[in-house]
Amino acid sequence: MKKVIVEKKGGIIYVKINRPDVLNACDGDTYNAIADAWEELENDPNLRVGIVSGEGRAFCVGTDVKWVKSPEADGYVDRLYPRMLNLTKPVIAAVHGHCNGGGLEQALACDIRVSTEDAHFGSGEIRLGWIPGGYGTQRLPRVIPLGSALELLYTGGRVDAQEAYRIGLVNHLVPADKLMETCEKIAGEIIKSAPLAVQKMKAVVMQGLDMPLTQAVRLEKEYFDWLMRTEDSKEGALAFAEKRAPNWKAK
Repeated sequence: MKKVIVEKKGGIIYVKINRPDVLNACDGDTYNAIADAWEELENDPNLRVGIVSGEGRAFCVGTDVKWVKSPEADGYVDRLYPRMLNLTKPVIAAVHGHCNGGGLEQALACDIRVSTEDAHFGSGEIRLGWIPGGYGTQRLPRVIPLGSALELLYTGGRVDAQEAYRIGLVNHLVPADKLMETCEKIAGEIIKSAPLAVQKMKAVVMQGLDMPLTQAVRLEKEYFDWLMRTEDSKEGALAFAEKRAPNWKAK
């Protein structure tokens, strides 16, 4: 049985963690397979958006604790999370059930999070004597208020889907039967946008978060000027004037 199921359709790469017997806890093979999928998203010009989900009763409960104590686990975070950090294309997390530890970190590494009403979220590494190793200490306070992030990180506690939505951890809260439909709808709207502009938009927003405002607005101007010289910027304006869908060429 494949530990990660990957499918491609209509510009979307679907990545499903497939270890339902352990609530999609990830071992090295699983992490590597997910990283491979994101490499494919990054390098295939026909792929525009990723959607990551989990099989069975969970999105992902994080790293397989039994596996992480083995010698082969050394450096297991060194590939997946840097790959996700440097992705230039958007990824959407389709979250249901358990989303804990490294599962939460994978969701945080996504650009948009959609959750079912039965989901719950936590960062339980502190109860194992660890801290998050997949950038959770840095991403969580950038997504939700600092106090809420610190409480989750210090206590290893969990929040339900309603609280996650209230504090901004998830973008959308939907019934279980609408989870993938909602993710695909968002992905479809992204695909309608100019591919180069989406990539530059992601870059300027993410890089700008770590810059002083004066430096960040210079970066925005740099990317704006670059995009205005592309064929797609001319096509977008022409399509708008002609009241038709644009034919993007990523040039």
